[in-house]
Amino acid sequence: MPRLRLVTSASLGLAAAMAASGQGAPDGIDRYVESQMREQKIPGLGLAVIDGGKVTTARGYGFANLEHRVPATPETMFQSGSLGKQFTAAAVMLQVEDGKLSLSDSIAEFFPEAPASWRDITVEQLLTHTSGVPDYVPGQIDYRRDYTEEELAQFAFGLKPEFPPGARWNYSNTGYVLLGILLHKVSGRFYGDVLAERVFRPLGMKTARVLNEADIIMGRAAGYRLVDGEVKNQEWVAPGLNTTADGSLYLSIRDMIAWDEGVRSGRILSKSSWQRVLSPVRLNSGNAYPYGFAWALDERGGQPLQHHGGAWQGFRSHYSRFIGRDVSIIVLANLAQADPERIVDGVAALVDPSLAPPPLNPIDDDDPAVTTRLTRLLEQARRGTLDESEFRYVRAGFFPYGTGRLQAQLGKLGALQELTLVEKTTRGDDRSFTYHAQFDNGTMKCQLALTADEEVSHLWLLER
Repeated sequence: MPRLRLVTSASLGLAAAMAASGQGAPDGIDRYVESQMREQKIPGLGLAVIDGGKVTTARGYGFANLEHRVPATPETMFQSGSLGKQFTAAAVMLQVEDGKLSLSDSIAEFFPEAPASWRDITVEQLLTHTSGVPDYVPGQIDYRRDYTEEELAQFAFGLKPEFPPGARWNYSNTGYVLLGILLHKVSGRFYGDVLAERVFRPLGMKTARVLNEADIIMGRAAGYRLVDGEVKNQEWVAPGLNTTADGSLYLSIRDMIAWDEGVRSGRILSKSSWQRVLSPVRLNSGNAYPYGFAWALDERGGQPLQHHGGAWQGFRSHYSRFIGRDVSIIVLANLAQADPERIVDGVAALVDPSLAPPPLNPIDDDDPAVTTRLTRLLEQARRGTLDESEFRYVRAGFFPYGTGRLQAQLGKLGALQELTLVEKTTRGDDRSFTYHAQFDNGTMKCQLALTADEEVSHLWLLER
């Protein structure tokens, strides 16, 4: 059987794909996006650039569906992944403004069957990933089974909290699944119906909706993944499970433009609610962690950068708001291995060079013991002999899934030649170190985070 050749707008004729793709974009952006699609083997992509509140780019590239050769357009419906958490958070804040709940409420008020160890968890801690509720991982939950909301809640209650509520930050899809069930309890309606009436319709998000395989949905994109370099269709997930509030939405570029305008102008929520949504969470220690209610809160060039991404079932997404420059960039893609954040950053640099990620240059290594430790950890990861007792608070699934990925990466990279410290920061209560790691077969960016008691809370390799 012949291998499927990935077809992009460049290989089928750019003019044909552009004819259906809506507004044009500057040539430099077009060339950059198309080159990234070729490099990353992305079948289809949607892009929006909003500069000073004006939409300067809204178009599709490549194909929404390879089998039928359907071009991607600004109306193509991509799956949101965790980008959809922003809408769940907005729906929760609407219930707060309606007086149906408070951010400080214990979730036991809504889930009286929750175990005693969950009694101190608040609604706000679910929103900010500081609840201690672990993320669900493959093997714990059957993606091919339809669960009821009651069954999903009981599954969550069976997970052992990773830390006391408010003590740390650790990303948890499980927490947002619970928020969707909570929304149903306090509103009396499925959370997707709340979104449709209270968020999507008022903002003019005309096609945004919860995933549904049965309905005829115009412009629905197909999701893809790479298997040994070959494009395959996404893996199947049970329809009922694929409607949870941790990111099960269809969104088009047009929908996201409307959402961006709503955020920019402070619509649907009060000013104080938006301020709460977009403020970093304070841990029990008093230290801030740069995350709000489904928004990562960083800086670019000394100015605030609000952003979030998503990944699910053959799709990847990323949305960034460069506040100082008043520029928003959105990328929706239909490939599991795509890196839309890289494309967002590349487009941002073309719009305004000051928005480019700053280069990470070598800095003084005033803690060489950490570098020595990382050298040992990378070698242990390559051999598959990392000691789990040395790690604490790593995201659920790091053992064995994350360590398996590390071992595969390091096996291809060969022996470590040099580590160069390029950044040292504090995130919450942890010290975070970033290195350029030179291997026999390439250079990667390596990140290591240590807790206050010197245990490893994060270890990862990223492309530079």
